Amino acid sequence: MKLQTRYTDISELLAIKDMPSAVAEPQLLLFNDKLADNFAIKHDSEFLAKLLSGSTIDNDVAPVALGYSGHQFGHFSPRLGDGRAHLLGAIADKDGTLWDLQLKGAGATVFSRGGDGRCAIGPAVREYIMSEALHALGIATTRCLAVVTTGETVYRQPPRPGAVVTRLAKSHIRVGSFQYLATQGDIEGLEKLVDYAISCHYPGISSTGEQRYIEFLTAVLDKQIELVISWMRIGFIHGVMNTDNTLISGETIDYGPCAMMNQFDLDTVFSSIDHQGRYAFGNQPNIANWNIARLAESLIPLFADQESAVEQLSPVVNGFAAKFNDAFNTMWQQKLGLAGQHEGDHALVSELLGLMKQHQLDYTNTFNALTESLLADFAIPTSLKEWHKKWNVRISSKSYETMRAVNPAVIPRNHTIEMILAEYEASGESSLKDAFLEAFNDPYVYDERQFEWLQAPKDYDKNYQTFCGT
Repeated sequence: MKLQTRYTDISELLAIKDMPSAVAEPQLLLFNDKLADNFAIKHDSEFLAKLLSGSTIDNDVAPVALGYSGHQFGHFSPRLGDGRAHLLGAIADKDGTLWDLQLKGAGATVFSRGGDGRCAIGPAVREYIMSEALHALGIATTRCLAVVTTGETVYRQPPRPGAVVTRLAKSHIRVGSFQYLATQGDIEGLEKLVDYAISCHYPGISSTGEQRYIEFLTAVLDKQIELVISWMRIGFIHGVMNTDNTLISGETIDYGPCAMMNQFDLDTVFSSIDHQGRYAFGNQPNIANWNIARLAESLIPLFADQESAVEQLSPVVNGFAAKFNDAFNTMWQQKLGLAGQHEGDHALVSELLGLMKQHQLDYTNTFNALTESLLADFAIPTSLKEWHKKWNVRISSKSYETMRAVNPAVIPRNHTIEMILAEYEASGESSLKDAFLEAFNDPYVYDERQFEWLQAPKDYDKNYQTFCGT
């Protein structure tokens, strides 16, 4: 496994050399063979367990902890950084594209602020399962290469077995990365970070000067819209959309408090610490827009004149709503297989969503039922019978193909994820995991033999809560 250095040439503040801490008994628990093949990584359990726990280090590349700021639930923390993560370096896939190889839970860093830098087995497995499910559903996401158990206890409430997650990402450049360098007054580093982010993620941007920063902000905004639309299409709630969890690449990162919506309600929240619903399902677009505004603020120091910077960047930020609404309307049009555009479509969608909320209908299963009803006598909720007649007027011979491509039959249901995590925490293995992940070989194909994974929980997760993975 050949690693390369990354970020150290941008700013001495951004990437700080920091060694992982060796663990007592590293053992490879989960390994993503398909993902590993794309990087020509051989499945050598003993070697990988030591490397991916931080117990063995490639002496040619120094591990680093990355610095970044973050608006956490709206409150600014100027110096967060990787408090329990070590970037081992970058690794190239078969196409030559570089990916960050990062360990989560490999010990304390200079950014730990008194924490132990460790991770429990539950959050580690959760990231593996959820990121693989979202990838299968076609959602842009970081990937999980492996989970290694440490043979040590992580002292949380209650104490848990320890583990280390290996995350692969196109980069770990966050909105908070720009906030960090701007706050530190490192203008040279800030400019280098923009150039590096463009080279990694938006190489089509060829302009120079201040126009380059405007085009960069626009590109990031477009990617964030694309990401949030994809989340809402499948009913995903990120749960902690802080600026430090917003990747410039437009990939999903941090699976701690995330959850899937069952009954349709735009106000759905599962995170135990989101008391105000800041990151509720329906509020995710507003927060994405807010985060983009924070990125714009961080770019202001790169302009020759601050007033001019605001005048040039503000139209980009203010254009979020119109762009998002266009994409949002297209999403509903696809989910319902509507033929062309009709002036009554907005009312048709609004009526459906109102009925779904009123009758507490399951989001995934309702759209799946509508999709399958185009091919067979599939049961439609009684509460939608009259609406169904209006909808039938708007569909076409191509509606099934359109709807089946965007409406999943299988999603990573919260109660199923919790059962898998409970098994791992209790015994270090799971009888459900393999069958569950197999269902995501083609999650958009309805198969009644997958009944176990298709059903919503009986209580619709009434008292379900998610927690940060620390």
